[in-house]
Amino acid sequence: MSSVSIPSGRPTADGENPPQPGGLSSTMVLALGTFAVGTDAFVVAGFLPSMADSLHVSVAAAGQSITVFAAAYAVLSPVLATLTARLPRRVLLIAALLTLGVANLLSALAPNLAVLIASRIIAAAGAAAYTPNAGAVSAALVRPELRARALAVVIGGLTVATALGVPLGNLISHWLGWRSALGVVAGLCLLVAVGVRLIMPELPGNPRVPLRTRLAVLRRPTVLAVLPLTVLGMGASYTAYAYSVPVLKAVRVPESATLWMLFLYGLGAVLGNMAAGYATDRWGSVRVLTAGYVSMALALGLLAWIAATHGSLLPVVGLLVMLWGASSWCQTPPQQHRLIEVAPQEAPLVVSLNSSGIYLGIGLGTVLGGVALPVGTTTVYGLGAILAVAALLFLRITARAAAHGD
Repeated sequence: MSSVSIPSGRPTADGENPPQPGGLSSTMVLALGTFAVGTDAFVVAGFLPSMADSLHVSVAAAGQSITVFAAAYAVLSPVLATLTARLPRRVLLIAALLTLGVANLLSALAPNLAVLIASRIIAAAGAAAYTPNAGAVSAALVRPELRARALAVVIGGLTVATALGVPLGNLISHWLGWRSALGVVAGLCLLVAVGVRLIMPELPGNPRVPLRTRLAVLRRPTVLAVLPLTVLGMGASYTAYAYSVPVLKAVRVPESATLWMLFLYGLGAVLGNMAAGYATDRWGSVRVLTAGYVSMALALGLLAWIAATHGSLLPVVGLLVMLWGASSWCQTPPQQHRLIEVAPQEAPLVVSLNSSGIYLGIGLGTVLGGVALPVGTTTVYGLGAILAVAALLFLRITARAAAHGD
């Protein structure tokens, strides 16, 4: 996500922005949009082998479409936030959804890998423009005491996409093909664009903040001690998740059960994200992250062992996949908390940079998984476990250094 401020309308007497008409209904439409964005970002992993076969390339090569999307999102996010700052918010959101919809149509019709890659870059631009602004606009459309709830609903669309969007995409691709699955995502984006046009009130743009100012916070040692962990942790998870269909097959998950395994991963992601927010408030960020990386290393390490021994333990695999999902997405709340602690005056900016770090990690993991996949799925799982251990070591070293610095 990129850094955005809440659009300002005409202030009330107490200085607060007034609630806009249709705030709650607009929030639900915006949440449907983030669901579409999240599904688009993650759905490719569910039908990667069939996509590769159709385009006559290897699974690892097709997986680079995930890398390109993630890297483009991370890089374009702050750039687009700067370039589009002054646009009216409704115009910007509709344009972003139309861009995302058209890009998915191009992906669905792609005759070769080159066209697919180009269309994924365009899709990333639409996603990078939509997601952060949807959150900011939702907060501006409701009363101040409802803002946190509205933000949770809109951003929750991304988490729900992990739990439902990816399995549904896998199901549609199984019935109708991967091109149809991307076509459904395109249709959903265009439908939400119509909903935004009909329901959302007009809101002005924001003052333009130079890109150099947005990125200046990256020069702070305290921020640099925290932010790389997001990249490393998400990279650990996506080394295997980007290639979930072949790596699940390696642990004796039949094709008919792949959908349920993806659902278990998504369910774990939702539960892990929710539990991490509560646990961070109670026990602190470092303890939650420590538990998360230990769990991820354990889950991926055991999956590597099952793959290497050709075991057939479907219930155990299901539990490990759920643990893998929970440990992957429990990182965000404590990492955001740590970044806000070290840069409280730039909280929106560092949170947005953390989101860019998530997508950089997804890109990193996809590249590493693609390199390891020809060697064997055991290597893919093992590499993910090693990266999880590396994330744990990075966390403990930087946390200890910060404690001694205090």
